[in-house]
Amino acid sequence: MNPLQDTSAASSAFGFPLLIKNILAQSLIYEPEREIVYRDLVRLNYFDLNKRVAQLAQALTTAGVKKGDVIGVIEFDSHRYLEMYFAIPMIGAILHTINFRLSPEQIIYTVNHAEDKMIFCHKAFQPLIEGILPQLTTVEKYVLLSDDKSDKVEAPFTVEYESMIAGKPEHFDFLNFEEDTIATLFYTTGTTGLPKGVYFSHRQLVLHTIAVVAAVGGMDSPARLHSDDVYMPLTPMFHVHAWGIPYVATILGLKQVYPGKYEPEMLLKLVLGEKVTFSHCVPAIMNMLMAGLDQMKIQLNNFKVVIGGSALPSGMAKASLRLGIDIISGYGMSETCPVLSLTYLPKQIREKMSSDEEVAERIKTGRPVFFVEFKLMDDEGNFLPFDGKTVGELVVRAPWLTQSYYKEKERSEELWKYGYMHTGDMAYIQPNQTVVITDRKKDVIKSGGEWISSLDMENLISAFPGVKETAVVGVPDTRWGERPVALVVKAEGIKIAEEDLKNHMQQHIDNGRLSKWAMPDKIIFTEAIPKTSVGKIDKKLIRKQMGETPS
Repeated sequence: MNPLQDTSAASSAFGFPLLIKNILAQSLIYEPEREIVYRDLVRLNYFDLNKRVAQLAQALTTAGVKKGDVIGVIEFDSHRYLEMYFAIPMIGAILHTINFRLSPEQIIYTVNHAEDKMIFCHKAFQPLIEGILPQLTTVEKYVLLSDDKSDKVEAPFTVEYESMIAGKPEHFDFLNFEEDTIATLFYTTGTTGLPKGVYFSHRQLVLHTIAVVAAVGGMDSPARLHSDDVYMPLTPMFHVHAWGIPYVATILGLKQVYPGKYEPEMLLKLVLGEKVTFSHCVPAIMNMLMAGLDQMKIQLNNFKVVIGGSALPSGMAKASLRLGIDIISGYGMSETCPVLSLTYLPKQIREKMSSDEEVAERIKTGRPVFFVEFKLMDDEGNFLPFDGKTVGELVVRAPWLTQSYYKEKERSEELWKYGYMHTGDMAYIQPNQTVVITDRKKDVIKSGGEWISSLDMENLISAFPGVKETAVVGVPDTRWGERPVALVVKAEGIKIAEEDLKNHMQQHIDNGRLSKWAMPDKIIFTEAIPKTSVGKIDKKLIRKQMGETPS
């Protein structure tokens, strides 16, 4: 027998499982003394983190938590949350990150549907828990999370977090188990129906972490992530594992800064005081940061930000660059763990671009990160060409996509129709693989038989001086089917008339950038634009407020 054809493994060979514990183990190799900071209250290093994760694991097992049990968490971004990101899945349990911005009825549904056995809850949400307690059917124990040592532990809580882990052994023998074991679970809200459970395995989270490390670190980008960066999430940790970047930061041993509740003054204090260099957020949070920086007359020349959740408006990109912030686009969704693509803009290409050309590239959806396969699909499941003009629904395959909705077969089959995950986003793809999303499938405006991209309109309106934020939706029209209406938030102290914006839009109609159908019928100035629980513009609610009954 040819020995090269003998593929049987040695009897003592070890099949290395891809488990979250291996991410944490890397944190002790390169920079274990780097800090993990929580507001202005707590400073740890990676030695401390590993010990506290072991203590939490011991406390959980002592409390009777077993493999497959679901543990819910209602918490602001903190070192405690980071510890639970590791300890809970590392003992084989499932981390359920609960979105505290959902309605009480939705939280009741998600906790009961997930069958949470235990809930860790911040003191600030005690009234929420007390209000829904009689309707939670599976929870056996509540653990209090508090920043104030003087807080009393009162029913329904039985123990406070620090007391729970205090005195526990600082080493825990984390076992190996199947890498396809579910590690995390959370719920995403759609346009209709009840929240949907999205879950990911250890294998998926490890592969996602490795791919993102390679993409943001190995590829040339304006927002490149290095081992000496200082990281602070500005995406809530309940939302898709804060885009998975806490796992990335931990495997690299970065200094990490956790802001707790998002308060403008505290966020700026931490960004400046801890010298934060890398973050990610939705446009609404970026607007808040930039307003503070403008007021303080401060430049942030070492700050890199990835914008996701909603499209990066060109006006925001220009304003950020003026403040010294290197800003790019990222793309993904709850069901994709979430990172699928990032802006790819190498230095040698940037140097040849005008400032407007560079901004136009930064706001595109970007190129797929490693192991992501994009396709464009029509309604019949046919693939469309990557010619930079043909628009279809963006569908995807990657190693870390949720394989189904939790306990929901019918919705899962719809998500995976034709063997690709459907994003619900309409896009075209350039021959160089750059993706450009033109709109959400449900947000495209059809007027007089013409398709209008609300994202194109929002980009152009946002570029007008003094526009802080904008949203464009289609509203019913008896003659044309739908007509676009724009909501606009002006920067503080700025005067803009509707006529000014219409003249601005007319210039883009005249030069062919927009069709004549894209002139909004109304431009409504408002103090704020409605947002979803994760900070995205809530177009469903806007349309409802304007008289449309959602289908």
